Amino acid sequence: MPLVLHQHPLASFCHKVLIALYESGTPFERVLVDLGDEASRSAFLALSPLGKMPALRDDERDRTLFETSIIIEYLDRYYPGTARLLPEDFDQALEVRLWDRFFDLYVQEPMQQIVSERMRPDGSALRADQAREALGRAYRVIEDKLGADDRITGDTFTMADCSAAPALFYAETLVSFGDAYPKLQAYHERLMQRPSVARVLKEAIPYFRFYPYKENLPARYKPADA
Repeated sequence: MPLVLHQHPLASFCHKVLIALYESGTPFERVLVDLGDEASRSAFLALSPLGKMPALRDDERDRTLFETSIIIEYLDRYYPGTARLLPEDFDQALEVRLWDRFFDLYVQEPMQQIVSERMRPDGSALRADQAREALGRAYRVIEDKLGADDRITGDTFTMADCSAAPALFYAETLVSFGDAYPKLQAYHERLMQRPSVARVLKEAIPYFRFYPYKENLPARYKPADA
């Protein structure tokens, strides 16, 4: 088995790569990274010195990759599925990369800031509120982008959708889409119904008990002790 994904089922960036792997149907093994366990932590840092998760190890090609977008582009190039996650056309691929970065930088980052502030003993309500405002701004941009066709990029599922699905899943538990963003709400629901996305979330359910905002999860994803 040439591909090994070092990951944790709760981490949104790990979800992003798992969705891509399930979309491509590429065989892989996974290693659960437990940063609270010294042996697991040390083994992971030996592979990924900056602690970037997930990390993909390809023994066949002797490559180790860390950044999620790079991992997905690598998979799409060397282990493609029947449907490519990046278009061959340069301008179309550029649009996919743009929205992939948008979801990582302007949805994932403020979402993670809100969660981090809740986890810190001295967490800042001001920083959390600023991150919520940033999410609201991102929602408005996405709503405008979806426009008439309700798609982020093109007519196929792409790397941008791999990025959007986990970002929006967690963000919606922090700042609800409500009735203000109907196109975003519809797009989010379509992503949740995608088999690759549904599979990733189902696998994460046992770990959602560790999510600091688990009480805000949709009922179908709440762990038994939520």
